[in-house]
Amino acid sequence: MNAEVATVLVVDDEPQIVRALRINLNARGYRVITAHDGTAALKAVAETKPDVVVLDLGLPDLDGTEVIEGLRGWTTVPIIVLSARGDSADKVRALDAGADDYVTKPFGMDELLARLRAAVRRSAVAGPDDAEAFVDTGSFTVDLAAKRVRRDGREVHLTRTEWGVLEMLVRNRGRLVAQKQLLHGVWGPSYETESHYLRVYLAQLRRKLEPEPSRPRHLLTEPGMGYRFEL
Repeated sequence: MNAEVATVLVVDDEPQIVRALRINLNARGYRVITAHDGTAALKAVAETKPDVVVLDLGLPDLDGTEVIEGLRGWTTVPIIVLSARGDSADKVRALDAGADDYVTKPFGMDELLARLRAAVRRSAVAGPDDAEAFVDTGSFTVDLAAKRVRRDGREVHLTRTEWGVLEMLVRNRGRLVAQKQLLHGVWGPSYETESHYLRVYLAQLRRKLEPEPSRPRHLLTEPGMGYRFEL
């Protein structure tokens, strides 16, 4: 991958910003696609698989941090936040959600382009992102970008914690996720010994998603080690 063929998704609802970025990026050989709100951005990433996302936080439908979290549920695409929010708390929230870089408006085009080139280089070194936004087990479907689960054509309501457990397992599908790793990722480092939490939440997920909860096909237990998600 290189700058001459890299695709950049620009997510911003300010036409002047979008126009300026399109002109400057096209002039430097980038392919530019655009989205004007968070919902369109999530769809565009899933459909077009850009090399870098340039994302405004102040979108009309979703906050930019929600878009970041939705993307990080299934992809490692570099995300550069381009926002008028200059407060350090906003920067911390965006970076904690999974953004790779943060540029404050008004911005210098040369600086943004330098950061964009760096993001493209990092992405090339990391290799292609082969994760899928949409996972179909045959029994239920998981939309990692939209954070939704459907079974028999109907949406399944999951609590925030249930989703956290399912998301982590689906993102690591086919691989063993250790109990300690799962507890740390969903509840935090102070819960790494609370293995009974996992038994409770896996039982709840199986009741909601598995065709036969007592004989799970997708949410599997590896006794004494952890859990595994299988298609």
